[in-house]
Amino acid sequence: MKRYERHADTIAQLIHSGALRPGDRVPSVREASRTRGISPSTVFEAYYLLEAQGLIHARPRSGYYVSARQPTAGQRPAEPLPSQPAHTSTGVAISDLVFEVLGLARDRDLVPLGSAFPGLELFPLDRLARCLASGMRKLDPWNIVQSLPPGDERLRQQIALRYGLHGSAVDVEEIIITNGAMEALNLCLEAVTQPGDVVVVESPTFYAALQALERLNLQALEIATHPRDGIDLAALAEALQRQPAHQPVKACWLMPSFQNPLGSLMPEDKKRELVALLARHQIPLIEDDVYGELHFGPQRPPPAKAFDGEGLVMHCSSFSKSLAPGYRVGWVAAGRFATAVQRLKLMTTLSAATPSQQALSEYLAQGGYDRHLRALRRSLEQQQAIALAAVAQHFPRGTRVSRPEGGYFLWAELPQEVDALALHRQALAQGISLAPGQIFSADRRFAHCVRINYGHPAHDRLQPALECVGRLATVLAAEGARTPPGECTNSSNL
Repeated sequence: MKRYERHADTIAQLIHSGALRPGDRVPSVREASRTRGISPSTVFEAYYLLEAQGLIHARPRSGYYVSARQPTAGQRPAEPLPSQPAHTSTGVAISDLVFEVLGLARDRDLVPLGSAFPGLELFPLDRLARCLASGMRKLDPWNIVQSLPPGDERLRQQIALRYGLHGSAVDVEEIIITNGAMEALNLCLEAVTQPGDVVVVESPTFYAALQALERLNLQALEIATHPRDGIDLAALAEALQRQPAHQPVKACWLMPSFQNPLGSLMPEDKKRELVALLARHQIPLIEDDVYGELHFGPQRPPPAKAFDGEGLVMHCSSFSKSLAPGYRVGWVAAGRFATAVQRLKLMTTLSAATPSQQALSEYLAQGGYDRHLRALRRSLEQQQAIALAAVAQHFPRGTRVSRPEGGYFLWAELPQEVDALALHRQALAQGISLAPGQIFSADRRFAHCVRINYGHPAHDRLQPALECVGRLATVLAAEGARTPPGECTNSSNL
């Protein structure tokens, strides 16, 4: 056995014995070289071998860490069942619950399993700051006026170029820069609806979509959605036919790629079929694609926009989840609705902030975005493996969990006896936030489900936090099973 193989075998034994646990940092190359009396190149060869075996993984500028041990097929939880929403549209009154739940989870010391954002450590914030300073020094003052809707021209050209590189032909003239993707989505919704109109959403759906419908006094029509491949197109087609003539569906707000909260990814042929179905009915599609760059596969999944031949798809995205959280730079490729969206932008917030646009434009022009994305995806994929292993080991029997191919959310369907709001409250008391399932539906269903954010790279906190949540859920499940019918436990009251 060669020296690097002997060192690799020593580390492997420590991992298999549990002396080194998933997420633990293995000795640095310098430390291992000094303590073992071997050359740095020998240590590197050993670590390359362990990496190829899936036992460790590298984190940029941080070293090597123990990878999660994947559960076997027999240990792996099943995926959640497809949703079964009501067949009628309903008004939305979800904001009070959302504000209450999220308002309790703003402590920076919490383990943020309930957060909607990935960890800030994953982003090149120092370089972005330098790009902001550089971009503002180069700024022609007249550009401030020119950057009124539709936004900075160089940034829009760079966004259009990325569409082209991913196989989608998008005219720069239909791109409008917004204050994050949420403004883009809201402007699109306002452009194609009036109060009282019906809007299709997935079930479950992102709570911010429900809040937007509530604000505009719109009706939500929730459509069954599969945790692996997205919205049920047969159910959608049936719903479009079933709607009365005096109250047709006026828009669809969907997330075909790495849907929040399920993590589902519509296959390419389903996206094509979705666009064709809505085109036959002349229904606009508001496509929320903020997680599209966070794919774990070799290529970015094409958005539904790639199959749009009639300008009915309004593709909304941002840099907030992939590059620059807090810079609030989003956009919409609005198709035939570009003029209407641009006018609404002008009448409301006027323009996105010039410094943020300059920083992003400068960063993209310097290159390196795709290199950053590769590192980000590797980190998220490894964190997902740790989270899935922890759920499989510690959550109560009968738990089902999604296995997304990108993004940073898991959707866990717990035993029926577990009240997600009670679990959320108990987890907060232990310093852990969760996103209970009730905030992802207009009628507050999914009461035994939670969304879990694994996008924060503090592995030493992620696994113990999930172990704690699993213990709490197991106790709630046991208490619920002992509760006679017609009674409820105090812990279920929010």
